[in-house]
Amino acid sequence: MCGIAGIIDFNGRKIDAIKVRSMCDAMVHRGPDSEGIYENSIAQEQGVKTSVVLGHRRLSIIDLKTGNQPIFNEDKRICIVYNGEIYNFKELRLDLERCGHNFRTDSDTEVIVHLYEEKGERFVEYLRGMFSFALWDSTNEKLILARDFFGKKPLLYTFFDNRVIFASEF
Repeated sequence: MCGIAGIIDFNGRKIDAIKVRSMCDAMVHRGPDSEGIYENSIAQEQGVKTSVVLGHRRLSIIDLKTGNQPIFNEDKRICIVYNGEIYNFKELRLDLERCGHNFRTDSDTEVIVHLYEEKGERFVEYLRGMFSFALWDSTNEKLILARDFFGKKPLLYTFFDNRVIFASEF
């Protein structure tokens, strides 16, 4: 079990990362092993219209040494916070390596960012497992929130004042 949380403001108003850190602190029971925060404040200074802060609480199960999140693709334009288990990640990873993707971790999480690069928005159709995640594509300023078909891993969200706010629990 892990926990994810985040705030995305489509008006570009700066988000205080302390708010997302507090959301993650409230879920420490979901992931006591580590915490990670992604904030796009650098990109914001370069004229990006969307402000993003993503947070993660980790319970280490797979890839105990290099699997801390958020996890990025090679050029760091795609970021993910994730909760779950992808059962077919080893097969997906082999296919993605054949396509030229380089992996820095042994985690199932990293497969998701590279699968998005390779398959576009239909990448979720290839995932077999239980999961919820937030994937941020900074180049296209696109957020993808997803969970497995049966909702085994929770994902709660709201849209308010041109902001998306999400978390693994209330």
